[in-house]
Amino acid sequence: MTGSVRHAVMAGTLFDGARLLEDSAVVIEDGRIQEVVPRGAVPAATTVTVLPEGVWLAPGFIDVQVNGGGDVLLNDAPTPKAMAAIAAAHRRFGTTALLPTLISDTPAKMRAALAAADQAARTHPGVLGIHLEGPFLAPGKPGVHDPAMLRVPDAADLELITGHGAGVALVTLAPERVPAGFIARLVAAGVRVALGHSMATYAETRAALAEGLTGFTHLFNAMRPLDSREPGPIAAALESSGAWFGMIVDGHHVAPAMLRLALRGLARPMLVTDAMPPVGGLRSEFVLDGRQVKVEAGRCTTPDGRLAGAALGMADAVRNCVALLGVPLTEALRFASAEPAAFLGLGDTLGAIAPGYRADLVAFDPLDIAIHQTWVAGQPMRDHAGSAE
Repeated sequence: MTGSVRHAVMAGTLFDGARLLEDSAVVIEDGRIQEVVPRGAVPAATTVTVLPEGVWLAPGFIDVQVNGGGDVLLNDAPTPKAMAAIAAAHRRFGTTALLPTLISDTPAKMRAALAAADQAARTHPGVLGIHLEGPFLAPGKPGVHDPAMLRVPDAADLELITGHGAGVALVTLAPERVPAGFIARLVAAGVRVALGHSMATYAETRAALAEGLTGFTHLFNAMRPLDSREPGPIAAALESSGAWFGMIVDGHHVAPAMLRLALRGLARPMLVTDAMPPVGGLRSEFVLDGRQVKVEAGRCTTPDGRLAGAALGMADAVRNCVALLGVPLTEALRFASAEPAAFLGLGDTLGAIAPGYRADLVAFDPLDIAIHQTWVAGQPMRDHAGSAE
């Protein structure tokens, strides 16, 4: 089936990103949604895929933080082929679009990853661009980033990042590690900026927000904690209605009670996986900066017990959001689709099932979020597995 052939996907229950519809069909042509109609109103001469009884249809999941998948780590292979392989691995878990994420590395590796993302975004609809997580991070909050790679940016970095062409560019940085105006220059060039791995004060975070920072990478993790006299970035994030924060809902990175508290703030939540190579792969170990990382009991850890990313797929994240945080399923689906689309400035083309939107769809069992099928730009893929665990 090609994207130029008109076809439809029919479901007993369809979540369009805002409301639940019963017995409806999504009509697709040239990779885009033409209309959403009742079951009996599908245009004549349309090929129809009828989903099994009980299977829901929703907007495809969007993940803005994906270090690897399918036994591939982006830092080891910053190429279009690797990015396509990572996207294919995560599609098994309902992710139809993502940002391959480069962990803090050398300028040469950054240059290669940016060039690869430009090419991949033009040829692979599942790759939206690139997320550079670092290297402009706080030495006091490195997480598993190599401290030797952390540095302050210079003029060449600004030129390199703002010269990014196709797709979306997202940069995670520590505001206290960059000069005044650096964030504003990135934002003026169309780059999305998020705070992460930072010891920024509340005042420094507010100044970054004023320059155009709109994201908070894996909120709570690797950032100055809340304190009665220095509320830091967490408080600044949660009182900012124009900001988004990523949540790693795996039961390991952040206590569910803390995430439930965050959901009561004004900022807008997004589910992210922070996924590592074992997600969708065959191996339970990988090497990061010369350190062996193992997946045991659902945790990716270094030999000294430090968390090193996550063994999480988006289907798991949605499931955990409901089970651990008590979030209604429709809200969890929004956290995995509409919210990341809006954060990336793609809310008018992704994250909803509506006319004119790209036909990125996921069909799944609403009880356990087992993935039945996905479509990217109208192209189907079947025989999915529904869990990264």
